[in-house]
Amino acid sequence: MKTVIVIPARYASTRYPGKPLVTLRGADGIEKSLIQRSWEAAMAVSGIAAVYVATDDDRIKNAAEAFGAHVIMTSDTCENGTARCAQAATSGVFEADLVVNLQGDAPLTPAWFVEDLIAAMAAHPEASVATPVVLCDAQTYAHFRADRAAGLVGGTTAVFDRNHRALYFSKEVLPYIAPAKAAEAEGDVFHHVGLYAYRPAALAQYESWPEGRLERHEGLEQLRFLENGTDILCVEVEGRGRVFWELNNPGDVPRIESILKSDGI
Repeated sequence: MKTVIVIPARYASTRYPGKPLVTLRGADGIEKSLIQRSWEAAMAVSGIAAVYVATDDDRIKNAAEAFGAHVIMTSDTCENGTARCAQAATSGVFEADLVVNLQGDAPLTPAWFVEDLIAAMAAHPEASVATPVVLCDAQTYAHFRADRAAGLVGGTTAVFDRNHRALYFSKEVLPYIAPAKAAEAEGDVFHHVGLYAYRPAALAQYESWPEGRLERHEGLEQLRFLENGTDILCVEVEGRGRVFWELNNPGDVPRIESILKSDGI
């Protein structure tokens, strides 16, 4: 399959305006923008035909082109990353059998997450959309609980059936685990990775649907697929000792910088 990675990025983030241009200090002490670190994560994936940054903002465009990225300009009416990927896929810039959405706030995405996702789509030709999930370790679960206790929206959790078809995604920590059973969380809570693979037909369908009720409340774009009866394949990936976390709030900057340092990135 010819696979293209699209990194959607917008400046006017509701929770964190200007987020793609926030700088993150790496293990070598060098500061790079969030969008550059996300692009570097995408460029590390093997077997990809091309990587594009999709944005509606000239500041992001100029920054991305300065570090060597190819940019596709999209409309400022795109309500989320999936809609922006859909518009990029019909821009005429590229043709692909599979479009991967590596969101611009996920610089810690390991290359094998994307590679395993692509392999799963090849193994399941009936699947039109897939996304990775990773079993929470103690540190990630603690981050989830700390954010919710502080009234912050942190990462997203995923719940799926025996066939790994998604049942629900939430910014709450699901499934609920009573405090007395917190030790069980490491085996039962899955962190949803901000990464999707779509067949082009699924992206075209997405654009034709209005925003769904659950999507609106949770602020999770993938729920539009579920609300319209489209299955999402949850692909379990291995953390291999790496801690995965997206940049959702200003408080995530020191968390991510700490992980960059500890992982030598």
